[in-house]
Amino acid sequence: MPKAEAMQLAKDKGLDLVEVSSQAKPPVCRLMDYGQHKYRLEKQKRKSKAKTKKVETKGVRIGLRTGDHDLQFKAKQANKFLGEGHRLKIEFVLKGREKVHRDLAEEKLDEFVRNMIETKTVTIQKPKFMGMGLVTIVAAEGNSAAIAGK
Repeated sequence: MPKAEAMQLAKDKGLDLVEVSSQAKPPVCRLMDYGQHKYRLEKQKRKSKAKTKKVETKGVRIGLRTGDHDLQFKAKQANKFLGEGHRLKIEFVLKGREKVHRDLAEEKLDEFVRNMIETKTVTIQKPKFMGMGLVTIVAAEGNSAAIAGK
């Protein structure tokens, strides 16, 4: 059908002429209420967005000189965050000459993750040296939303 004829048909019916496939020979068009179409797509998008669970990344900072009681307290915090379904970013801060002792920092960080956190965890990101120290991200095992949101 010629373009002018299709436009006239759409105007008579009170609809819009929407191009569906411009690559086809001849181009494929459809008569539809474009405003209603956009509204349906937006509504569907909002509905799917409401169903998704937002996973937040919480943080805990420790250092080489952090005391045992402080580590226990931070472990409690970490367990609370993981229990709520959040990912956990553990920052191991090294200051001044402590930066020379990366091996000690890695050991203490691994020990904190292994021993202090009660829930089963999955390490999403292996410890890596960033800025002032080591950073790792963990999530509770079985929390697929937190793991998927890497």
